[in-house]
Amino acid sequence: MTVAVRFRRHLRRLLLLLASCCLLSLLLSAYFLFTNSSPSMQLGQSPEPACAQPLSMSPYHQLPYPYPPNPPHTHVHTDPVVLVLVESQYSQLGQDIVAILESAHFPPLLKLRGLPLVLRTNQALWDCCVVSSSPLLHLTKPGTDRGALPGEDWTSFSSNHSTYQAVLHARAKDGAGAGSGDNPGPGFSLGLQATVVQDMGLYDGVRRVLFGQGLGYWLHRLILVDAISYLTNRKLTLGLDRHILVDIDDIFVGKEGTRMNTKDVKVLLDTQRQLRSQISNFTFNLGFSGKFYHTGEHNIPVDMGYAVAPHHSGVYPVHLQLYKAWRRVWNIQVTSTEEYPHLKPARYRKGFIHNNIMISIFMTHLSNYGNDRLGLYTFVHLASFLRSWTNLKLHTLPPLQLAHKYFQLFPEQRNPLWQNPCDDKRHKDIWSKEKTCDRLPKFMVIGPQKTGTTALYLFLLMHPSISSNFPSPKTYEEVQFFNTNNYHKGIDWYMEFFPVPSNVTTDFLFEKSANYFPSEESPRRAAALLPKAKIITLLINPSDRAYSWYQHQRAHEDHAALQFTFYDVISARPGAPAELRSLQSRCLIPGLYSTHLERWLTYYPANQVMIIDGHQLRTDPATVMDEVQKFLGVTPHFNYSQALTFDPQKGFWCQLLEGGKTKCLGKSKGRKYPPMEPEAHAYLSRYYREHNVELSKLLHRLGQPLPSWLREELQKVSGIKLCDIHLGISL
Repeated sequence: MTVAVRFRRHLRRLLLLLASCCLLSLLLSAYFLFTNSSPSMQLGQSPEPACAQPLSMSPYHQLPYPYPPNPPHTHVHTDPVVLVLVESQYSQLGQDIVAILESAHFPPLLKLRGLPLVLRTNQALWDCCVVSSSPLLHLTKPGTDRGALPGEDWTSFSSNHSTYQAVLHARAKDGAGAGSGDNPGPGFSLGLQATVVQDMGLYDGVRRVLFGQGLGYWLHRLILVDAISYLTNRKLTLGLDRHILVDIDDIFVGKEGTRMNTKDVKVLLDTQRQLRSQISNFTFNLGFSGKFYHTGEHNIPVDMGYAVAPHHSGVYPVHLQLYKAWRRVWNIQVTSTEEYPHLKPARYRKGFIHNNIMISIFMTHLSNYGNDRLGLYTFVHLASFLRSWTNLKLHTLPPLQLAHKYFQLFPEQRNPLWQNPCDDKRHKDIWSKEKTCDRLPKFMVIGPQKTGTTALYLFLLMHPSISSNFPSPKTYEEVQFFNTNNYHKGIDWYMEFFPVPSNVTTDFLFEKSANYFPSEESPRRAAALLPKAKIITLLINPSDRAYSWYQHQRAHEDHAALQFTFYDVISARPGAPAELRSLQSRCLIPGLYSTHLERWLTYYPANQVMIIDGHQLRTDPATVMDEVQKFLGVTPHFNYSQALTFDPQKGFWCQLLEGGKTKCLGKSKGRKYPPMEPEAHAYLSRYYREHNVELSKLLHRLGQPLPSWLREELQKVSGIKLCDIHLGISL
């Protein structure tokens, strides 16, 4: 036998032996897998965790505590202002917790510095249960969530101090837990670990709730709501009553293949009876098509003051004619839409009230209840879940009463927030084809008043590509949409003030409303409707602005301005007459420039905001207007140096017309006032000092130069130099 033959024979034997070993290994693995007791199988067969026993947490005897046996603090802070729910990453305790939870390579057992608390980290847990006797519980009902908890990075807590009480327990996969290998102590079964604990404040005087993982786990979200309620002494809590109405639209008008058949209707009635066992008088609210009104004699009630528009068209975005017809013909008081502010994500939907009609946030459609009946499945299981895991009490109300209940609960949603219909494809599809977003302005001059906004307005209109709104019969060149009740008239009313541009790309529409600048509502409203708009504001010395407004009011024979001196106005005390306090506010508040600018910059990025030195606009308007054109990106470039001329009689720059004539501001502009009283000037310098410093920091942060007037004011401040201010900013 040759060597090659012997080698092949030995190789075959070796391969057969290896295959036999592999097969034997698989058989042994299968045997032990299906016959031996693994931790997961034990968990599946074990009794429910003992969550109803007393709450004291068992100690880890392997790790003795260096803490005093008696708490150093006997007083517990119960004022909601000082209660701590979530530790800050900047506090010492917060830093310790973050270091532990974010470092997977830490030892599995850790003592938390400064507190009698031991943490076991990086665990996989099963079978989470709610401790039934925890005083924390309000919304949450005790129960056990069977199965593996999400993730393998759980942290559990144990302590020998009575200040800590368990709220949630879970089992470790490996059977380890509080008291493992030792007497578990009262309230703990072997293998149970506390994943959420309540600190009663007996050790350091601060009450807390500590979570062993984030809010990705659904049960933690329920406990968080209860924790907020408990730690604030039920001040931040809602009652346990909730109201539900299932509205099914177009019940008789489904498409072929989606309509409900006889069996679907019977199941719908069976489900209604089932839900009535949990919700008294629960009834599905069925919607019919207006096309079939007065067809048949089935006495269907239609006078409930509720209607739904086809495809929600006209509800949002608003079509005012629909609202007027609903009120006049049907006396409709409530409708619904899925589109406010957007269809998705659904959790962000809100209601609002427009033209005295309440808009609810949810509704369902016929196709959810026929065929696969997913709608019925959803609501039955929703009711079952709420009954099993919460103490909520479900009630039902008709649409009108339910809408009133909703806005009692969420009064902040009563006022709508208008958005650009063309920014959402669904909104644009259901919007009137006769309307266009091209009539919305591309930029706004927001004020404040008495800073040169009217002059800027007239200079802008000299540009061939820039157009403004039509004048208002009440507010003249200003629309004053975002800061007044005009806002509730809707965007159709607003757009009627603007022409349809001949060229959408090159034509620039704008509006100037000087009261937008100090308004608290205007930035949010403007950003919602005009998110891409450019914002222009002018700033002069706030003391001069305040004095100019006072003189403006005297010229208009305001009673308070005529009766009181300027110093009396700005220094008025809280107990002063209402008209005096109102005038004081209009003089002083708009001059808090940094406060108002920060508000606008909350909603608009810095590259969409231009801050103009009002003094420079008065002395060198051509240079300022060149910068404005660059900021807007408007073409063609307009030469203001040739279009403006200084009028020595008026004392400011005017438009140069053909033939050497000029067009200047009206008589009400550029008035000559007597000098401001020294005591008033000193008072205002003190009043605006800190605000001017904050303004300089803001402008430095934005990379914008300081206006000349601001440099002068800052140099007057004793001990402060501009370089010191900027150094403080960089630090």
